[in-house]
Amino acid sequence: MFLTDSVAFDALIDWMGHGLFNLAWWQVLLITLGLTHITIASVTIYLHRHSAHRALDLHPIPAHFFRFWLWLTTGQVTKEWTAIHRKHHAKCEREGDPHSPVVYGIKKVFWEGAELYRAEAKNQETLERYGHNTPTDWIERHVYTGRSAWGVALMLIIDVALFGFLGLTVWAVQMAWIPVTAAGIINGIGHWWGYRNFEAQDASTNISPWGIIIGGEELHNNHHTYPTSAKLSVKPYEFDIGWMYITILSKLGLATVKKTPPRAAYGDVRPVADEKTLEALIANRYEVMANYARGLRATVAQEGSKLSDAMLRDARLWLHRDAEKVPANVQGQLVQARKASPVLDKMVCMREELRHIWLNSSASREQMAADLQAWCKRAEDSGIAALRDFSMKLRSVRVKAA
Repeated sequence: MFLTDSVAFDALIDWMGHGLFNLAWWQVLLITLGLTHITIASVTIYLHRHSAHRALDLHPIPAHFFRFWLWLTTGQVTKEWTAIHRKHHAKCEREGDPHSPVVYGIKKVFWEGAELYRAEAKNQETLERYGHNTPTDWIERHVYTGRSAWGVALMLIIDVALFGFLGLTVWAVQMAWIPVTAAGIINGIGHWWGYRNFEAQDASTNISPWGIIIGGEELHNNHHTYPTSAKLSVKPYEFDIGWMYITILSKLGLATVKKTPPRAAYGDVRPVADEKTLEALIANRYEVMANYARGLRATVAQEGSKLSDAMLRDARLWLHRDAEKVPANVQGQLVQARKASPVLDKMVCMREELRHIWLNSSASREQMAADLQAWCKRAEDSGIAALRDFSMKLRSVRVKAA
């Protein structure tokens, strides 16, 4: 009897030390990374692109799997996450934005992003106003929402059973993964540092052109430019792994993509800019203005000999940006750069004039088309090659057929 008890005790100790699978530490590490990646995929595909933005419809099978997995690994409630994210877009970088580093500061959002989320989740006005069209079935009310803590507790039991004491670390990593990557990195760094393809109306940035670790959410500027798009990559060198998964689900009949980023089409150059040109400009304004920015940056390089090193550095970084986005500490250098180069000054002025054509909400369609036609004539008569080339391309832009 004593020997039997001793063997059983040794077996228990061995199980507690190594778990059911008795894996090496590096195997546990790989499994942990795989598990957290499933969580990231669940957030970006289900919560973000499907629930918050309705960029795609999901078949009930993957939709319910994602709900179940998020219940286990995060305890997040679909209605809360959806409502908070929709409010973020509605109030972006302004008072009321639940987690903007412009409002709260980067340190607050990066280190305390999860706390900001939890505080906003208690705001019933936010949930009622922005949480519509989220699951309200029995299991959502009585399990996923009503007992969200049960999921993470069950995950702890599963991790310890599978990996032994090391399962505590696996569980801790799982619980920290979304607060760090989503609440900290995307909500924080994604509005503070990185590159911008488009001059969206906020401070959003792309953290990396390869959206792998955070499921494609690294392409945050692209997302804020086209928030209802199921695909976050727009450049040939960008990769959105979340879109790859959506494509696979679509081919299996488990997802239906509703919208992707618009792409401008180009044809013959029209004799003059007309209402069709105006329509295409408005539909593709972010892409069109990104093309203008490239021409402006090329002109900065050509005019570089007229500028001091400090002026050249700041002009490269900021001259193509909307005036309200330019930091106060570099505005003086940009003023000096424009004084030193009439060509750059003209391009900046023309950029603002073009932007205000579609921002002028009081103008009629005919007036806007006339303003655009006049703008193109001035650009082509300016004697500036970059302006002339841009105007010619603008007169060839078309609304891409669906």
